[in-house]
Amino acid sequence: MELKFILESLLFSAQKPMSVKELREVVFNAATAEDADEAAQPFKKTRDEDLTAALEELVREHETAARSYRLACVAGAWQFVTQPEFSPWLKTLVGVKTRPTRLSQAALETLAIIAYRQPVTRAEVEQVRGVNIDGTMQTILERGLVEQSGRAEVVGRPALYSTTPLFLEYFGLRGLEDLPAADELRRIPVEKPLAPITVDAGLATAPPDQLQLVEMPPAAIEEPPAPTVAETQE
Repeated sequence: MELKFILESLLFSAQKPMSVKELREVVFNAATAEDADEAAQPFKKTRDEDLTAALEELVREHETAARSYRLACVAGAWQFVTQPEFSPWLKTLVGVKTRPTRLSQAALETLAIIAYRQPVTRAEVEQVRGVNIDGTMQTILERGLVEQSGRAEVVGRPALYSTTPLFLEYFGLRGLEDLPAADELRRIPVEKPLAPITVDAGLATAPPDQLQLVEMPPAAIEEPPAPTVAETQE
């Protein structure tokens, strides 16, 4: 039995998209169960690379067959999807679900900057766009397209933002590597705040009493006043 047909049967029967990790776990569990079928045992040591290669082969076979459905990987998970040209009949069959309103041009521009420069702070996005993005950021955060992914190691420790798996699903992308080329957007210079002073480079901000002294130019260092004549006589 070929691995690709095992995967095809799993994805055909699954109620949701499945990642390579999830597929590998099913294949492994089937081979190691107490009552494991002999046909399943040879696939016990199947690697992620083997699974991906078999899935890619299925993609090519379904494309060649030109059927009404195809195998697609969206946001890192595999699933069978129908071809767009059959949507009129499918809408009649299952109805049309209420979808969120379309994203505005401002939201799309903000999303693009975050997608290509992530992780990025709100201030950096505003520098690129040249406008305040408070309302836009709130919208894409509420829609689950962007999430806080950490804090920048600069003064004030502002929040960093990155796109989510839902972002990939929304735009039908397999991964961030499938984003169209936008080298110009990545090259736009952005001024970053100074990093906080630390005891050692790369560490989190240290307590004030442990901070290294900041080197100052000689002209900025005040020397103590010279003693007066009266003070020298004492």
